[in-house]
Amino acid sequence: MTRLNNKVALVTGGSRGIGAAIALKLAEDGADIAITYTSAAAKADETVKAIEKLGRRAIAIKADNLDAAAVEAAVNEAHAKLGRLDILVNSAGVFSVDQIETATLDEFDRVMSIHVRASFVASKAAAALMGAGGRIVSIGSNLGERVPFPGLSIYATSKAALVGLTKALARDLGPKEITVNIVQPGSTDTDMNPANGDHADAQRALMAIPRFGQARDIAGLVAFLAGDEGRFITGSAFTIDGGTNI
Repeated sequence: MTRLNNKVALVTGGSRGIGAAIALKLAEDGADIAITYTSAAAKADETVKAIEKLGRRAIAIKADNLDAAAVEAAVNEAHAKLGRLDILVNSAGVFSVDQIETATLDEFDRVMSIHVRASFVASKAAAALMGAGGRIVSIGSNLGERVPFPGLSIYATSKAALVGLTKALARDLGPKEITVNIVQPGSTDTDMNPANGDHADAQRALMAIPRFGQARDIAGLVAFLAGDEGRFITGSAFTIDGGTNI
């Protein structure tokens, strides 16, 4: 497919899991790709090579979402090395589980920094470089809207905050014809939450379609929003969770 020909995308956390699937899908659709990674250098290299096999340019940039300066620098490096920036996908993330009685402020700050502050920093830097038709997509979670299990106060708060950030950025950037949306996956088969994990059956019991999603399912929705078909969609949250939240 060629719907993203001559486009450049930056996918944070693109070395593995959902982020890697998004990077590959955008490359399949014609985009050149930059990804960021924190520690999985080998995985990042695998993703870059897979993209290059598709005939697209690809670079990996080491940037920890806890370091705001590194996140901003990664956006600027992607733009400098690939010549432009049209699409930003805020995908880097962590999972955090703790009861409110034992949850710490340090963990709250860590998760909020990785999910919310870094997305704000990256989006601000990217928007300054994008022209009309730019796309910003953040990866949230269905847990930002509905929390069926205890222990998710920090994680759910961070993902709900991304919804507010998405809507506010959409208002700010609409006059520049830059769209901003959020994709909210449910249980997705990755190394962070495998379909054969200890808590997988409990998750499937909540779903209208009782199976885990695949990373490529999430990637397909992101690619739709990044393409021309998504040009009039902004400030919207798209839940893709097999019917968990209905």
